[in-house]
Amino acid sequence: MKDLSTLNKYFYKYRWRLLIGTLFVIASNFFSVLQPRVVRYALDMVYENIKMYGLYDGFELQSELFSDLGRTLLMFGALMLILALIMGIFMYFMRQTIIVMSRLIEYDLRNEIFTHYEKLNLAFYKRNNTGDLMARISEDVSKVRMYLGPAIMYGINLVSLFALVIYSMLSVNVELTLWALAPLPILSFSIYYVSRMINKKSTEIQTQLSVLNSSAQEVYSGIRVVKSYVQERPMVKFFSKESDIFKEKSMDLAKIQAMFYPLMLILVGISTILTIYIGGLKVAAGTVTPGNIAEFIIYTNMLTWPVTALGWIASIIQSAAASQKRINEFLEAEPEIIENDAEYSKLAGAVEFNDVTFVYPDTGIKALENVNFKLAPGQKMAIIGRTGSGKTTIVDLLVRMYDVTDGQILIDNKNIQSLSLSSLRQNIGYVPQDVFLFSDSIAQNVAFGKEDATQAEIEQYTKYASVYDDIKEFPQGFETLVGERGVTLSGGQKQRVSIARALIKQPDILILDDSLSAVDTTTEKRILNYLEKAMADKTAIIITHRIYNLLDFDKIIVLKDGKITESGTHDELLENKGFYFEMYEQQQIEEEVIEN
Repeated sequence: MKDLSTLNKYFYKYRWRLLIGTLFVIASNFFSVLQPRVVRYALDMVYENIKMYGLYDGFELQSELFSDLGRTLLMFGALMLILALIMGIFMYFMRQTIIVMSRLIEYDLRNEIFTHYEKLNLAFYKRNNTGDLMARISEDVSKVRMYLGPAIMYGINLVSLFALVIYSMLSVNVELTLWALAPLPILSFSIYYVSRMINKKSTEIQTQLSVLNSSAQEVYSGIRVVKSYVQERPMVKFFSKESDIFKEKSMDLAKIQAMFYPLMLILVGISTILTIYIGGLKVAAGTVTPGNIAEFIIYTNMLTWPVTALGWIASIIQSAAASQKRINEFLEAEPEIIENDAEYSKLAGAVEFNDVTFVYPDTGIKALENVNFKLAPGQKMAIIGRTGSGKTTIVDLLVRMYDVTDGQILIDNKNIQSLSLSSLRQNIGYVPQDVFLFSDSIAQNVAFGKEDATQAEIEQYTKYASVYDDIKEFPQGFETLVGERGVTLSGGQKQRVSIARALIKQPDILILDDSLSAVDTTTEKRILNYLEKAMADKTAIIITHRIYNLLDFDKIIVLKDGKITESGTHDELLENKGFYFEMYEQQQIEEEVIEN
């Protein structure tokens, strides 16, 4: 129960529902326990009347006795129906309080996990795959809800019913009660032993389920690659292999769980046999009545479901504990970069890197080493370099996806770590290299950059991003659904929608990470023309593999192996005859070939 203690805060939150639900359970069981007493009185009355009926043989009073017996039994039957009806009403309210409470906690728990996921840093998402994250917020939470609802409800029912039944049995005959309950110690030991096995198996099953979810998610996301490489069958084989492992683990758990129910029935059956045998001897001795035996048998059978459910409850609790342990692993993960108490403020746009060195915490790879540059508000800078040179790492540090290992980054002459994290990111428009669009309409994807964006603004900024005409050609225009990750759009269209999403924020700092690689030259010129004029007073950092003649950069830096090897303006770098010059010459030759 150690892992499940995390949920105690929710029990406190909904304590009144739990308390009232507990009272309903007790009330329901109270009226349930009264029914065997009615049966006892009825059976004893019949037994006595049968003896009296024989004594009045041949007398007219015999028929009257028979009629009175019928009316009395009818009254007992009506009383049983009334008790059953009252019991049913309390059972209804019992479920309406405790089961509804479990649904409310499930809702709160999912929201807590989702909110915590959003707080965690980029490194966390690199360490954990999406399928595992989804399994914990869906499958694991569902198993925990079974503990919060059915297990709690039937657990309270078990305890209260046991208390009421055993009290009723003891009030009749102590010795007979002890014989009837003799198998219970064996039951307790069996439950303890099997529950530990269930907990171990449940943990293994949930872990394997995460593997299945991750495998399926990767195949679905990369279906184009799978199909283009004709890897459908190998992927099916791989998934089948993992499914077989899941099936074997589930079958092992089912076999263990299957041990409970026959064991419960055998033990309850033994209790019934002992009750009849010992009770029969006591009836013969005159210490109990035949009605008491019937009462005890009903009590024993009333315990059949709770006792049988004990194994089921134990199984649910163990499965929930295994799932909650997995949930707690992520809930206990603390974000390395957290919001501070700094006030929200607009940015002027001055950016400065002072001897910045960064080593990725998970891999130990040094991505940047002693990087220095300075941008005044409104200046434009290009970052050029081969793949893996550290270009995107500069952006990740600038939006504080990571914090620097050494050195410092200044925004408006303030250390970036002293700024409000939300204001920093809200004032930066970032178009990542790996463009991501949500499975929603184009309009909603653009408006993601500005919550209160009007339709006119959405259309205007798609014009700036040179994607307006493409959107208008779609049958549903701006309401066109782009599919998962924007799968229905071309690479260039996705890039331009992503640019429109960044521009609509009207950011103080704009960052484009190789965001024009999939657009044609004409479209590229239009977008750069907008950046040159409309974004003239905004700081811009453009990461690229190309050299843009149309955009007048105030500074260009060339990265190699995480170090700045060249820095200056376009003309200065051409005079250096270095890597930048070689890129420019090669690009000029390629453009001439295309034109010819």
